[in-house]
Amino acid sequence: MEENKLGLPKDFFKQFKSKEQFQEFFQEMFKQGVNEMLQGELDEHLGYEKHSPEGHGSGNSRNGFSSKKVKSETLGDVVLSIPRDRNASFEPKLIPKHQRMSEQIEQSIIGMYSRGMSTRDIEDQIREMYGVEISESTVSTVTSRVVEMIKEWQSRPLEPVYFTCWMDGIQFKVRHNGKVVSKCIYLVIGLKHDGLKEILGMWINETESASFWLSVLTDLRARGVEDILIACTDNLIGFTKAIAEVFPKTITQLCVVHQIRNSCKYVVWKERKEFSMDLKQIYGAVNKDTARSALDDFTVKWKSKYGYAILSWEKNWDELTSYFDFPLEIRKIIYTTNVIESLNSGIRKFTKSKNLFPDDQGAIKAVYLSVMNIQKKWTMPVRDWGKIINQFSIIFENRCLL
Repeated sequence: MEENKLGLPKDFFKQFKSKEQFQEFFQEMFKQGVNEMLQGELDEHLGYEKHSPEGHGSGNSRNGFSSKKVKSETLGDVVLSIPRDRNASFEPKLIPKHQRMSEQIEQSIIGMYSRGMSTRDIEDQIREMYGVEISESTVSTVTSRVVEMIKEWQSRPLEPVYFTCWMDGIQFKVRHNGKVVSKCIYLVIGLKHDGLKEILGMWINETESASFWLSVLTDLRARGVEDILIACTDNLIGFTKAIAEVFPKTITQLCVVHQIRNSCKYVVWKERKEFSMDLKQIYGAVNKDTARSALDDFTVKWKSKYGYAILSWEKNWDELTSYFDFPLEIRKIIYTTNVIESLNSGIRKFTKSKNLFPDDQGAIKAVYLSVMNIQKKWTMPVRDWGKIINQFSIIFENRCLL
C-alpha cells in the first residue's frame, strides 16, 4: 500500500471523521510515546532492560507505576504512567518530579501575570490558547516560583563601581495583619561603565525613611559595590547622611524637579507661573555663582510671602547645586531623578489592575516581573556616553574602573 511522508498508509487519516477523533488518537499516541520514553529513562537509570538477567542482584528494580496528570500545550490534560524503582532514586528528566505543567505554559502564565493580567483573565487565556483548565491556586503556585528567581536576583554580585545611582521609592496598598496599609518598595538604578542602566535591587518597608535607605545601601555594599560616584535622590530628610555613612566619597545630587514641585505647592495659583519663572533663573543658571546670585534676588522678592519654600533651597543648597560642578552632558543625567520616575511610571502601567496586594510577597512579585520587562528595553547606552565617560574619568581619576 502506498505510504505518505510520515510512513503511514495513504488512506490512514480518512478513518477520522472529526477533529475531536483525531485529537483523541493523537493524544493517545503522545501518551504511549511519552510512557515508552520514560521506560527508556528508567532502563538507563537501572542499567538493564526489563526482564534482563542483568538485573538480578543489582540492588534496585522496577516497582510499578504512579499516575500523573500533566498539562500539555497542544493536547490539554494528559494522564501518564510514571515508572518507579524500589529505591525511589529514579527522577525522570522528561517529566520532572513535582512538575504537572509544561514549561511553555508556565512561562505564559508568568508573562501574563507580569503584564498585570488578573488571575481570571489568565485562566481564560490559557484555556483559549492551550485547551487547559487551570485554577487560581495553580496561577498562584506558578507565580510563586518567581520568589526563588527574586531571591537569586536580589543576592547576585554587583559591579564594584557605578558612575551614577538613582534612588527612589514607589508606594503600594498591601493587606497586612487584616488591615490595608501603604508600603514602599525601594528601587535603585545604577549606571555602569558601558553606559547601560541596571536595576540593582528592590526592598520593601512600611514607609520611606533614611534609616531604611541605610540598610539598602549596606546591602549594596555587601554585594560588591565599592563606590558610587554620584547619587541622585529626592529630598528625604537624612538621606544624604545615610549615603555618606556607607559611601563617604559619593557626591549627592538632590532632584531639582522634586525641589521645584515642593516649592510650588506653597504658592497660590495666580502667582505660581511667575514664581516658577523666577525659580528657573536659579536652577537654569550657567554656574553656581550665578545661581547663588539668582537665589538672593529670588529671596528678596518672595521671602515675605513664601519664606518656607525659600528656606528649603537655603538649607539644601550644596546638594541641590552639585550638578553645577560638572560639564553639561553629566548635568543632564544627574540633576533629576527622572530616570527612576520613568521606571516607576512603567511599573504603574504593569500593575494598574492590582489596586491592592494580598501581602508583601504579592507586591514584590508584581514589581519584580514589571522591572524585568522594562529592563529588557534598556539596550542602548545613555546619549553621548563616549564623551561622558571621558569626563567622568578626568573628574574622578582613579575611582573609575573601566
